[in-house]
Amino acid sequence: METRVRIAVVGSGPAGMSAAGRAAALGIPHVLLEKTDHLSDTIYKYQKGKHVMATPNQLILRSDHEFDAGKREQILEKWVGRTDELKINVKYNAEVKAIRGTGPAIPGSVQKIVMRRRGKPDEVQEIQRHEPPYEIELTSGETIIAETVILAIGTQGNPTLVTAPGGDLPHVTYQLDDPTEVLDEHIVVVGVGDAGIENARGLAEDPAQRNVVSILNRKPKSTNVRESFANAKEPNAKALIEDDAEGKLTIRYESEIKQVEEGWVTLSTRDGEERIKCDRVIARIGSAPPRTFVEQCGIEFTSDDRQAYPTLSPVFESTAPGIFVIGALAGYPLIKHCMNQGYDVVEFINGNTELKPADEPLLVETFAGLPHNKSVEDWLAHLKANVSILHDMSTLQLREFMLDSDMRAYAAGETIFEKSAPGSSLFAIVEGSVSVRIDKNDPTKTVTIPQGSIFGEVGLISGRRRSATVVAAEQTICVEISRNAALKLMSQVPPAKREIERISTERQLLQMFGSGLTAEDLSEVMATAKFKTIPAGTEIITEGDRGKNIFVIRSGSMTVEKNIGGKPVFLSYLPAGSYVGEMALIDDLPRSATVRAAIKSDVIELDGEAFQRVLQAKPALFASARKEMEVRRRTNEMIESRKENFSTIVQLYSEQADFLVSQGIGEATDVLLIDETLCVGCDNCEKACADSHDGLSRLDREAGLTFAHLHVPTSCRHCEHPHCMADCPPNALHRGPDGEVSIDETCIGCGNCQRNCPYGVIRMDARPPKKPSLLAWMFLGKGPGPGEASKLWRKKNSQGDQVKKAIKCDMCTGIEGGPSCVRACPTGAAIRVSPDVFLSVTNMVDEG
Repeated sequence: METRVRIAVVGSGPAGMSAAGRAAALGIPHVLLEKTDHLSDTIYKYQKGKHVMATPNQLILRSDHEFDAGKREQILEKWVGRTDELKINVKYNAEVKAIRGTGPAIPGSVQKIVMRRRGKPDEVQEIQRHEPPYEIELTSGETIIAETVILAIGTQGNPTLVTAPGGDLPHVTYQLDDPTEVLDEHIVVVGVGDAGIENARGLAEDPAQRNVVSILNRKPKSTNVRESFANAKEPNAKALIEDDAEGKLTIRYESEIKQVEEGWVTLSTRDGEERIKCDRVIARIGSAPPRTFVEQCGIEFTSDDRQAYPTLSPVFESTAPGIFVIGALAGYPLIKHCMNQGYDVVEFINGNTELKPADEPLLVETFAGLPHNKSVEDWLAHLKANVSILHDMSTLQLREFMLDSDMRAYAAGETIFEKSAPGSSLFAIVEGSVSVRIDKNDPTKTVTIPQGSIFGEVGLISGRRRSATVVAAEQTICVEISRNAALKLMSQVPPAKREIERISTERQLLQMFGSGLTAEDLSEVMATAKFKTIPAGTEIITEGDRGKNIFVIRSGSMTVEKNIGGKPVFLSYLPAGSYVGEMALIDDLPRSATVRAAIKSDVIELDGEAFQRVLQAKPALFASARKEMEVRRRTNEMIESRKENFSTIVQLYSEQADFLVSQGIGEATDVLLIDETLCVGCDNCEKACADSHDGLSRLDREAGLTFAHLHVPTSCRHCEHPHCMADCPPNALHRGPDGEVSIDETCIGCGNCQRNCPYGVIRMDARPPKKPSLLAWMFLGKGPGPGEASKLWRKKNSQGDQVKKAIKCDMCTGIEGGPSCVRACPTGAAIRVSPDVFLSVTNMVDEG
């Protein structure tokens, strides 16, 4: 049996339904093919009672079906009713098996499909494209002939699977229909997109269900909700955070599944492995286009990545003439976008060449005021062609991306941003070039970044202030990409993420190794570089192994140990920005020490043979690497030669170093330590701290743990990735150019930072009354004297109730001479140290 129509729409989700509605309204012969027995299967499978959002709010809806935010059931009911009113020709239980062109072969138009087979060579299949009309074969054997095909099939039928051991067990699922039916279970939800968040909240909403819900987020906790939840709508993410704060569920940051067992799941976390009870795993970790089916239709994709989308024209036409792609399969998953596309594509097919996309006015405003007077379409093509991180985006993805970005034009010599200025946006150079000033005292010393590249990635990755001043070297046009948009880009467009990582890594290596290296010198090294996340406690180098690869620490920290006399000896601490592994490469000997992650860390593994060729070609780099290696070798030889004499000190020092790492030094940038053999208990450190900070001390000398003679008081560590900066509503916590973390006057006293700090170094207190001067105390007996006043004096002299706010060490920023606590110590017992300087075996040798 054969049916003939002008338009066949495959898939009745929001995009397909809207397309069929427009065809029906225009009186165009059509058919809407739906493989299930109901409309919009993706929305139908939303959990019961789900609130569906109608974002983005600034975008108008253009469709013959209405859509407003509301409950899943209400929306579906309206859509079914409207579909009946429009008399849309819906064919249910109609699963498409194949789509083939029946017209003449298109000369020179061949679709090449690469079939990747694990452990076997790739297989290339060639498909000759044919002109319309298209024959649509259903699994029932029925065929439909259509002049035009609109593919609106979505991606939810091809979910990303859990690949950890045990991921194929029956209690690992990818769908939750009704959260109210799940009772008295320990549930782990994987993924913090909208679907994962809504599943977790639905399962934890009613305490009577007695569910224990954990949701896993691979990203760290951040003050910027979009940074921790890049793929979720902000209201959803904020609601999840509120549920976590109220104890309804647990958000496990920097965690992912390592193994699934019956009744249990093992997690890989920032601080190591953790095994928790688990009766059910719900994985909502995304999906990908059904590539095999789509490519068999003659449609090419923008890249080879699994998450890539089809290559489309501005009117949604694919590389197979007459086949159009809309909706989630086109890279636009939001319902309003999908419905607009459904309306637009039918108008385009029907000959409406004047129609502009619904987001056109917003993009016109984005490009307004720029040189050249280009149209939106021309600017988008220009961006895609000229900016490396945007090459692999589809036109539809690029349109959405530009709604969250800004275009900037700069005159030659104009400053784009200054060194140490706040800012975490990323800049891409569309036209022109910029100069990075590398010497603050000599503005002529610059490095040029050309058209097509990016800058500002340091602020994007680290969240710190700008590391250099950047000026326009000529008339320049840039895209300023907000941090949120950049994080979303990296999470949804794998080639863009790789390009940003490649550029940032290349610049990090050039800065680290110096010696006149250029990007061309590192091309082979960069081509073979591997990015890895190392769980806490995991070894990247094992003593005695053969290996030549070099490891660069991007974030986190490592400890170095050597086996001396059958016992592990702590040799040194390696912070982010260090590299290790060059000794075995240069000497061609087994690894001389073991290197492991002190906390969860990101590293770049560089191929040793490729790096060795760079060393051979660059004598200055070889000499620099050998010089650093000699320092490490002499330390190893000295310890080995004196192991009998230093056995007690060796053991004590190693245990001391392990103790300090356990106390948070592994993620610190600066820490206060007290040598108890010198401390006389005068408390001058506390008094000086209080008198330097409105009468409130930022440290507690007696609190904290002690090992041997080394005491770690309660004082801020100024962590590399501060826990306290996560979830600060007014964004009152800031990181200074030297790594110091401070709280400004906008603090509202919510206490989130205090709860998030794992080291108990933040206190909530009200600002005390102003004390009389030191002279008034000395000669007249007025006031409480030096240091923090007693609570009784403060209460007696207070002017009404004061709001409690967060206070913590700020490294005495702005106070001449540095930290008051150290300057006030009469015996030199108090020191503030950087872990990489203090945690060195040379300190042990000096003691010996």
